[in-house]
Amino acid sequence: MPTILADTFTSSLGKLSNAEQKQAKLSAFDLQADPSRPGLQMHRVDKSRDPNFWSLRVSRDLRIIVHRSGDSVLLAYVGHHDDAYDWAIRRRIEVHPTTGSLQIAEVREAVVELDRPRAAQQSGFDFDGGTDADVEGAGDATSGRGSEDDRRSAPKSAPRPIFVALDGEALSSVGVPQDWVDDIRQASEDRFLDLAEHLPPEAAEALLVYAATGQLPPAEPASAEAQADPFQHPDTRRRFRVLDGAEELAAALEWPFEKWAVFLHPSQRAVAERRFRGPARVAGSAGTGKTVVALHRVMAALRADPQARVLLTSFSDPLAAALKRKLKVLTAARPDMLERVLVAPFLQVAKQLHTLATGREPTLASNALVDSLLRRGAEDAGETASDNFLRSEWHHVVDAWQITDVETYGTIPRMGRKSRLSASRRASLWPIFERVRTELAQRAVMTEAALFSAVTDAWTNRGDSPFDHIVVDEAQDLGVAELRMLAAIAPEGDDALFFAGDLGQRIFQQPFSWRGLGVDVRGRSSTLRVNYRTSHQIRRAADRLLPQALRDTDGLEDDRRGVVSVFDGVEPQIVLAESEEDETTAVAAFLMAQVEAGTAPAEIGLFVRDNSQRPRALAAVAAAGLCGAETGEADRTGPIVDTMHLAKGLEFRSVVVLGCDEDALPSMERLSSVSDEFELDEVMATERQLLYVACTRARDYLLVTGVSPGSVFIEEMAAG
Repeated sequence: MPTILADTFTSSLGKLSNAEQKQAKLSAFDLQADPSRPGLQMHRVDKSRDPNFWSLRVSRDLRIIVHRSGDSVLLAYVGHHDDAYDWAIRRRIEVHPTTGSLQIAEVREAVVELDRPRAAQQSGFDFDGGTDADVEGAGDATSGRGSEDDRRSAPKSAPRPIFVALDGEALSSVGVPQDWVDDIRQASEDRFLDLAEHLPPEAAEALLVYAATGQLPPAEPASAEAQADPFQHPDTRRRFRVLDGAEELAAALEWPFEKWAVFLHPSQRAVAERRFRGPARVAGSAGTGKTVVALHRVMAALRADPQARVLLTSFSDPLAAALKRKLKVLTAARPDMLERVLVAPFLQVAKQLHTLATGREPTLASNALVDSLLRRGAEDAGETASDNFLRSEWHHVVDAWQITDVETYGTIPRMGRKSRLSASRRASLWPIFERVRTELAQRAVMTEAALFSAVTDAWTNRGDSPFDHIVVDEAQDLGVAELRMLAAIAPEGDDALFFAGDLGQRIFQQPFSWRGLGVDVRGRSSTLRVNYRTSHQIRRAADRLLPQALRDTDGLEDDRRGVVSVFDGVEPQIVLAESEEDETTAVAAFLMAQVEAGTAPAEIGLFVRDNSQRPRALAAVAAAGLCGAETGEADRTGPIVDTMHLAKGLEFRSVVVLGCDEDALPSMERLSSVSDEFELDEVMATERQLLYVACTRARDYLLVTGVSPGSVFIEEMAAG
């Protein structure tokens, strides 16, 4: 008998204690082994609207709810006795008559809490729901026309229905169950945010898109395979998985909070499983699951070819470590697969490949050494340019592009540089840079860019590749030399290079043309628009920091409009204190309130612009009676306290971004180092994106603080 796992089962399993989880898993294994076993004590849930719900006894108080249909058994829910029965009584599992997907639908008449009024909140949707005529006609959901008496008696301040222009057929086309149609058509924004929690995910997401844009997303026609078998429907596969043996069940239940490892959104699955005849990219704002897609592409490559060697890489050690932890979750049923994957940051990959190619480990030059060589060269040449200009010119032009002679320096396109240097000016500067290159060579040390370039040279035209597939996470922070190296070590053929990234989270590198380096993702770029990590309110506030559309130097656009969050929450708090002491008091009060409400201290992150502000965060943590830890610290039990740059790849239930003072964000140190107009624009953009990264680490609660008057970016977040 096939065993099917629902995402509602893993979610409910994660809410149990460790001992209760162990009991529930054992019962699930027993059920899979022999559903007719008498010890399971299965009986039908009598009061359920769905006659196929059955209860399975786990212990004196714990029950598993299963759904039996034909020759299959579906693990639907697990909980304490009354909770489990209440869950089953309020739901039914059925194939939606229009979309053909299998849904877990709540029975409208059983959801009595929606009949209670909700306090009005600030509007967060751009679309207002239609014309005045549409709104006035909301009194009659069938005809779309209200009576004159209805219009006279309606209060002037009545909330505006936002779906009244959609008829039952349109709502059904996106998966709305029939018994919810009237509620949806009459819902204001505030009421819909409550309704959405009770709808099937595909219906809620489509309606959120409509509320934000005024357009329903086009319905994807079901394949012949999905029409014949509802479990093959993309929307079914986002919440149900047919398990192949006890190993798959054990792996799926090992980490009940890691639903992404078992269930994929259709838009994620489409990119994760697609074959690409050339370099490809997935984009999307923070929390849309780009990393999840990258990880599942690794798994797809491993399954497709038992001999495949895969590189999974990103720009830092913490990010690579996080990727490896997540990949272990995906390979739990097949740990041998992990042996065929190298998970490492760009620099470690380059060091290993350099050693493999030359037999020597590279020695890297420190930034301090390079700065001193630049300074000495300028002094000896009588050059009056500032240290900041020389450092920027070296880092972004000469070293990044590995320029070796004055002729190349004189002709290379200065993409992203608004300092227009004449030929004579470049000629006068070149001896300084040439001397730095010479002295680094004499010391037998190389810059990181030179290391990447050496690996590129070693593998160019070699005819072989150390990997069959390369998957890059956080690709927006790739530099010129790193991208050249990845292109050189990538094999020929399909699915060789895949990138996941978000232009709105670029905080380390200046933009440059990928296409100019032979990496062209045009026509093979996808954008994710469903945010799983961050509440509607936090995402909306953070999105105000960035333009609605971002364009890279190759003309590819990341359109951030129409992104929706799948859950509702509370508005982020913004506090501008009169002093640092007052800020400490406010942050400490927030932390204590979070812990008292049940948030574990380890689920809290505090982020500051740089290390100079770290004492402010630690003082607030101490004032709350907690003990802070740093990113990557083993066995931590307290909140993380770190800089915004190290927030990348992390996720917390509650986040505090503090020290957002007028002279701290944007960083005065970075502003003072600007050497041209372009760098000023870049500094402002990346500082804004840095705050965006920090704020979008929050799932449920966000507090942003500073000393009055505060950063100009805070004003942008609060606007609207």
